[in-house]
Amino acid sequence: MIPFKLKSQADFAALTLEGKNAYLQEVAARIADINDEGAPAPLGKEALSRLRRFYARRRVSDLALQTTTDVLLRHNLMRMSEAVHLGEVKKLIQHEAPAKSEPFIAALDDTPANDNQLSFFVPPTYDAPFKDDVNLMDVAPFSLSKSGREGVITYELPDAIITIEGGSRTGIATIFDYDIFIHMVTSLTQQMRNYYIAEKKGLRPSLPPRCYRPKISEILSFIRRGGGGRQYDQMEGALDRLQATRVKITNLNSNAKRRESESFPLIGRYKAISRTKSGKLDQIEIDIPDWVYQGVVTPDNKPSVLTLHVDYFLIPQPLARMTYRLARKSAGTTGISEYNLETLHLRFGSKLPFHKFKKAMHELVDDSKLCPLPDFNLDIVPAKRGENLRMTKRHIDIKPATEDKAAA
Repeated sequence: MIPFKLKSQADFAALTLEGKNAYLQEVAARIADINDEGAPAPLGKEALSRLRRFYARRRVSDLALQTTTDVLLRHNLMRMSEAVHLGEVKKLIQHEAPAKSEPFIAALDDTPANDNQLSFFVPPTYDAPFKDDVNLMDVAPFSLSKSGREGVITYELPDAIITIEGGSRTGIATIFDYDIFIHMVTSLTQQMRNYYIAEKKGLRPSLPPRCYRPKISEILSFIRRGGGGRQYDQMEGALDRLQATRVKITNLNSNAKRRESESFPLIGRYKAISRTKSGKLDQIEIDIPDWVYQGVVTPDNKPSVLTLHVDYFLIPQPLARMTYRLARKSAGTTGISEYNLETLHLRFGSKLPFHKFKKAMHELVDDSKLCPLPDFNLDIVPAKRGENLRMTKRHIDIKPATEDKAAA
């Protein structure tokens, strides 16, 4: 597929008025085609005028939000303000163009060069499988600090106690290190899909191996990071932290005389298969832990994994990433879910005092009004005990959450 690149401001300014309008119509049509939405209705005169001003200067004032009487247009443009700061013109055009459904804009990092975001062939992305009926998407099996964290994180759930402990020298893996884990799970899940497809064709395929051997460039491309030297330098430290981080689950079975505990790593042994001339990792081999392999390689072809939105990797803030993971797990099927902020403070493993965590969550929700997370809307609502975070999946009909669910 030919990459889709926008004209620079200088090239756009050099066009005639007719040329600018034609170009904006062309971009809107191309985006609709990429999204498989069919031929879009032409951009209106007002939309073209606002987009020309925006494209030229990238200033919020050029959108003239206070002057439009079109409520839908004003609402869409308000949600685009963060995209203005990011310079994501194509996304603003997507909101202006009449479409079959409401487009999505998020406060995301800029996509790296040669990113496959606009490709039809973006692979599904999968998170951790269940372990002993415990879903690790309920908690943060990593540190929300970008620089890592020492010590132990303990989560006390109704049916289990989960402990996360890092190495004495490496600390606990970060939420960004965890991207490598997601790539491992996704690769194994895709191999199992191919296995069952081949089996249905009458072939005799082999089950996936218990280790995977990705090139670092494949991982960086999948998790949507640039391919510069800095990214390669960070990879070895991330692997060390992942290998040293262990998850311990203690099941709280009231019928049992004693609690059953099991400890396991996020990734198994890893080794460098090859390095670049400058000594950076080029290809690695990682042993897939048994709990991951058994959760994905199942006889009924029903792995206990959940898909993530492809833009998950572009969410820049750890708190926003963790909030998306919880929303995907708890509201992805039902359409709506609520958690008390005090519960989230504990489940996110935050080192912030609760009042600062509460402020950060309010800021995240406020920002999401203009630039929502992938797939989900966020709201802070009153509760019997303080406040709840309400997570609502977009584009589906839902019923209000019951008070019992809201108190989770």
